[in-house]
Amino acid sequence: MGRRGSEHLNGRPKGIEDRLTGIPGLEAVHERIALWREEPVHLPHMAHVHAMLLGLKRLDAINMAYGAAAGDGALEEVATRISHFAEEELDGPWLLARAGGGTFVLVANEACSRERWQLVADQLADLIARPIAMPSGVLRLSPWIALIRTLTSESVESMLDRLGQTLDELREHRGARLAWADGEATPPGRTAAQLEADLLVAIDGDQIEVLFQPQFDLQNDALIGAEALARWNHPLLGRIGAGALFAIAERADHVAPLSRHIASKALAAARKWPDALRVSINVTPADLAFGSYVRQMLDLIRESGFPPRRITLEVTEQALITDIALAARTMADLGAQGIRIALDDFGAGFCNFRYLKVLPIHYLKLDRSMIDGIATDRRDVAVLRAIVAMARALDIAVIAEGIEEEAQRVVAAREGCAYFQGFLRAQPMTAAMFAKLARVGGVEG
Repeated sequence: MGRRGSEHLNGRPKGIEDRLTGIPGLEAVHERIALWREEPVHLPHMAHVHAMLLGLKRLDAINMAYGAAAGDGALEEVATRISHFAEEELDGPWLLARAGGGTFVLVANEACSRERWQLVADQLADLIARPIAMPSGVLRLSPWIALIRTLTSESVESMLDRLGQTLDELREHRGARLAWADGEATPPGRTAAQLEADLLVAIDGDQIEVLFQPQFDLQNDALIGAEALARWNHPLLGRIGAGALFAIAERADHVAPLSRHIASKALAAARKWPDALRVSINVTPADLAFGSYVRQMLDLIRESGFPPRRITLEVTEQALITDIALAARTMADLGAQGIRIALDDFGAGFCNFRYLKVLPIHYLKLDRSMIDGIATDRRDVAVLRAIVAMARALDIAVIAEGIEEEAQRVVAAREGCAYFQGFLRAQPMTAAMFAKLARVGGVEG
């Protein structure tokens, strides 16, 4: 997985970072693609440079209506959403850069088809279009996206020029939000309806895989549980991560069956774990909006035989925007049964501190963007220290997500975070691999 504006194979780009979003400029795109072409031995078999240029609609209107600060906040949120999506969905190395104004470039060295790249762009467009909570109100942006699968000998200048022309054409003609730089708007293959049908078959045929991201105690490195993550290995398109998977399910109105399927598989696997370990399950906005979600979740837990006291439900800020009062009631009902609630990805969006006051949460899960710089930047440490102090005053434990370096783990422990997860100790793994880790992982009773 790559970090914002960089990726783990090749290190951080040398291009100057954009001061607003923290991601590099177009110089880094030139540098990164050149490096990929110079060192193909480190890349996946049959990898090919793919790119997309994203332009945001209505950004000027937001700046005029709410002020430049609101527009800047929206741009920061969009950069974060793209980075998180790339980390989740892309298998190969990638880079996100800002091309100026409300325009971003995402390049990747992916071993994928044109159809797969278009699916990635389509799901990313859905994600960017979701509401953004800001002090001035709930903002909505939607993107145009130009796509390209570069020619082997094509220069970066040519790639960017073709993408730019295609984006301009999208802006002028209005209507479509995606277009290929070579003029082929929709490559042959799976339609949206076919993908939705494929998903129903995958759910009924138990083809959705659940992986587990181990979580550890920051004080003694003991294994304390794992977060359940969904993956769909599509027979034609390859691996589809949780973001795209749930976007397809939302269009097909099958979020509830998919959520139940994933929770059921996670609980069944967790029954084999030692008694000390917890399982964390993600909750979607559609779940919280579903009137009988609490009853169905409690029925599922009873059927599994897994103790509610060892379950954590992770709720993102996105899931709270629509109806925070309903979310609070739902969390309270679940908490009354011994289930723990975590506020996930804290720091990735608007960071509404009101949530900490009005919601019955037990854990605050820091987004990786809040962790990236704590080993080198005193301002990042100061922000972390303030959040931990506030959480401690509210009797909320802090979980640090995205720990990739030992120095980050040391600082997070020193500043009072309770738990962590990240590639430093373990990547997401199959249920069988996690069960083996649990047996030999120094689990405390």
